[in-house]
Amino acid sequence: MAQAKIQAKMNEVPRSKFSRTLSMADRSGRLLENMDQLETRVEALREAATAIEQEREGILEMIQSIQNSQEMRNICAGEREELALTAERLMGRTLSVEVSIGTIRSSQQEDALRRATSMIDEIVGKLLEDMDGGRQRLLALHAACVTEAPPVPIDQKFQVVVISCALEDQKKIKRRLETLLRNVGHAEKNIKIMDNQKLEDSKTANGSH
Repeated sequence: MAQAKIQAKMNEVPRSKFSRTLSMADRSGRLLENMDQLETRVEALREAATAIEQEREGILEMIQSIQNSQEMRNICAGEREELALTAERLMGRTLSVEVSIGTIRSSQQEDALRRATSMIDEIVGKLLEDMDGGRQRLLALHAACVTEAPPVPIDQKFQVVVISCALEDQKKIKRRLETLLRNVGHAEKNIKIMDNQKLEDSKTANGSH
């Protein structure tokens, strides 16, 4: 009788261990599934934050474009003042939206980002001296950031630097260059309009004599 009880107890041990192992595996599987779902949500969160950041940049760019537009100069002083105040208010509200997306970088990627930023800043600092030349250099930098074959020469040195940057930084560098090129385009257009107006005013003044 005692021998039978001992044998029965021994027979229970592997079964209980086996049952416990299955339970641990189930718990582990559920935890891994939860982690997979969280990873998907984290990536969706970062994408949403990036979209908000880009929308913020786009709104600021549009406000600045309106503020510096020729149309603003062609309206009466009262309306111009009212629109300027509205633009300032919208600018302030947009700037109050703060979005921060951290990027994990290696020391090599940190150095590459500093070099890429410095190369862009150097061109921006000389834009007023030579806008057309600066635009051509910006186009060459932008060509280094696109995958399709660009219609302009590529800045090979800048391309090597950008490739060494983190992927998120590469996207931000490309967006910054696109914004700069649009701003240069708007500035050149306004300068051309103002120059044409001067010519017309000069012709009118000569015709009146």
